[in-house]
Amino acid sequence: MLMAFALVGCALPIEPVESGLRAPERFVSAAQALGPAAAPDPAWWNGFRTPDLDRLMAGAMGGNFDLAAAVARLQQADAALRIAGAQLLPFVDVSGSVARTRGTSSTPGTPANAGRQYGGSLRASYQVDFWGGLRAQEQAARDSVVAAEFGVGTVTLATQSAVATALFDLLGAQEQLAIQQDNLRIAERTLTILRQRLVVGTATGLDVAQQETVVAQQRAQVPPLRQAIEANTFALAALAGLTPAEVTIAGQRLASVHVPEVAPGLPSEVLARRPDVRLAEANLAAASADVTAARAALFPTIALTAEGGLQSIALQTLLRPGATIYGIAASLTQTLFDGGALRAQLEQTRARRLELLANYRQAIVAALQDTETSLSALQRSTELVTLQTARAEAAQRAYDVSEAQFRAGTIDLLTVLITQTTLFNARLALVQAQTARLQAAAALFTALGGGWTAGSVRQALAGTTP
Repeated sequence: MLMAFALVGCALPIEPVESGLRAPERFVSAAQALGPAAAPDPAWWNGFRTPDLDRLMAGAMGGNFDLAAAVARLQQADAALRIAGAQLLPFVDVSGSVARTRGTSSTPGTPANAGRQYGGSLRASYQVDFWGGLRAQEQAARDSVVAAEFGVGTVTLATQSAVATALFDLLGAQEQLAIQQDNLRIAERTLTILRQRLVVGTATGLDVAQQETVVAQQRAQVPPLRQAIEANTFALAALAGLTPAEVTIAGQRLASVHVPEVAPGLPSEVLARRPDVRLAEANLAAASADVTAARAALFPTIALTAEGGLQSIALQTLLRPGATIYGIAASLTQTLFDGGALRAQLEQTRARRLELLANYRQAIVAALQDTETSLSALQRSTELVTLQTARAEAAQRAYDVSEAQFRAGTIDLLTVLITQTTLFNARLALVQAQTARLQAAAALFTALGGGWTAGSVRQALAGTTP
C-alpha cells in the first residue's frame, strides 16, 4: 500500500491554461492612458438614481428564472466535485447475513439436513491513482465548479443589462409618447385656426387639407409608441419572473436620470473581472484536465482490495477466532484491444480543448471590443445629447416666432408647416439621444464586469432552498 501511494508521484501533468493573447496597455476610446481603477459597485444601477430601476433590479435578482437555473447548475457542479473526490478515497462497505438452509435426503428414511448460517464482513477497496487519472478527473470537476460560478455571474450581468436596457427603452417611449401627444395638440391647434379662417375666406380648402394630413400623421405615430411601452413592460415582468399584470412603471423624465461617471481602468483588470472571460478560462482548464484523464486511461489500472469478516453456523460461536475469514488481493488491469476507443477518446478531448481554447481567445477579444464599443457609445451619445438639445431649443424658438406671425397673418401656411415639422423631429431626436446615452452608460457598467464577484454567487447559493 505504501509503495502504491509512493507511485502516485508519477502522475501525468495537466497542461497549463494560456490564451496566447496579450491585453493592450490602454483602451483606445479612453480619454487618456488610465491606471488601475476600482471595480464598479455591485449595485451599480443605484448610481442612476431611478427608483423604478432599483426596484426592478431587486426583483430580477430574486426572481429571474435564468439566474435560478444557473444557480442550480452550480449546485450540480458542487455535487459532481464531491463524487469525483470520493474516487480518490478507499471504498468501504459492511454486510451481515443470516441464512437458513434445508436439503433433501437421498436415502429413504433419513431426515433432511437443515441448519442456519451467520456471517458478517467488512470490505475495502482502493484504486491506486498511479497515472493521476483520478486526480485529473477531480481537477476537471473542480474547474467545472469554477466555470459554473462564472456562469452564474455571466447570467447575472446579462439579466442586469437586459433590465436596464428595457427600462430605459420604456422611459424613452413614454417620453416620446408625451412629446407626440403635445405635437398632436400643436397640429390640431393650427388646424383649428385654419378652419376658422376658411369660414371667413382667408384660408383655402387646400390649406385645411394639408394640415389635416399633418394631424393624421401625428396621430398615427401614437399607437406604435404605446405598443413599445407595453412590450417593454411585459419584458421587464418576464425578467423579474412576474406576470405582466404585476409590473407598473411610474415613469421619469430622461433628463432627470443621473448618469454616473465610471473609469474603465486597465484592460487587464476588465478581463479579470468579466465572468464570461473567466467562464471560458475555467472551461479550458477543465478540458485540459480531461485530456490528462483520457491519457491516463491508456495505462494499466492498479486496484487493491481487502475483505475480512466472521462466519459461523451458530450465533454463539460467531465472535470466536475460528469464525474469522479474510482476503487480500491486488489487481492490475490493462486493456489489450478496444478497437481504438481509448485513443479516439483522447483525440476527442484534445480536439475539445482546442475548441475551448478558441472560445477563450474569442471571449477575450469580444470583451475588449465590448468595452471599447461601450466607451465610444457613451462619449458620442453624450456629445449627441448636447447637440440635439441645442437643435430642439432652436426649433422651439423658430416655431414660436412662426406661430405668432401666422396668427398675425404675416406668413403663409407653408412656413408654419416647415417649422412644425422641424420642431417635431428635433424633440423626438433629443429623446432618442437621451435614451441612447442611458443605455450606453448601463452597457459600459456591464462591459466592465459590473462589480460582480464570486462571493456574491456563493451568497446566492446559500440562500437557495435545497
